[in-house]
Amino acid sequence: MLARLDAAGARRGRVVGVTGAPGAGKSTLVGELAVRLVAAAPGRAVAVLAVDPSSPVSGGALLGDRTRVRFPAGEPRLYFRSQAAAGELGGVARTTFQVCRLLTRLFDVVFVETVGVGQSEIEIVRVADRTYLIVPPLAGDHVQFMKAGIMELPDAFVVSKADVGEPASATFHALRASLRLARPGAEVPLHRVSARTGAGVDTLCAEILTGPAGAGVEARAAHFFERWVAAEHGRRGVARLTAAGGAAAYVAAHGGFEAAQAAFDGEVGA
Repeated sequence: MLARLDAAGARRGRVVGVTGAPGAGKSTLVGELAVRLVAAAPGRAVAVLAVDPSSPVSGGALLGDRTRVRFPAGEPRLYFRSQAAAGELGGVARTTFQVCRLLTRLFDVVFVETVGVGQSEIEIVRVADRTYLIVPPLAGDHVQFMKAGIMELPDAFVVSKADVGEPASATFHALRASLRLARPGAEVPLHRVSARTGAGVDTLCAEILTGPAGAGVEARAAHFFERWVAAEHGRRGVARLTAAGGAAAYVAAHGGFEAAQAAFDGEVGA
């Protein structure tokens, strides 16, 4: 399917990761961003892939992000899909990468909203071309913001719920001061937005469209192929892959992710 889409001149959309703690306002903001992005350009299409936490007891997921992301009825250029994390760590689901490979060929912008994360769940940076960390008002002080982990990796930061006033302003200034110390010399964009009033949302939309992006979702195939080998074939599979020159060499030699999967399954099963 992907090859046919490529042959037909499919899009090359960018993947935008949106992560942050539960209650930071990720879903509401993503919905507002998506609506504004399609409203600004008649030919633009936007998808949202929302990963929801799964119950450790039943394995089920509420998929509640769907109720937060509100799209106008009958707008074919907007698409929403939920994914259950199904016990995966890192804030994304096991198949998020594969789904993004398809969506980037159909949509100009693909938002991936993670499970509400802590300080070490950073797999979204492996999936997205550009990652935004959403920080709600009163999320912490200078010391909290300087802790290692998730703070070191996002491409940009967003203080949400700016309409609450002083608490959001205090968080914005504390975060800005902390970034100067935690990431010296780096120009890290920092936004202050309100999905309720629309303040700062258009500026954030402009950066999403024009800001630096990665090499594209296909460039990250080697990482996820190695993860697939480990999940499907265990240590023996990883050892076999290493002996074959590693994931990047294997994917390149077989012409892509799916072809590499088929070839590896065939070799292991032989």
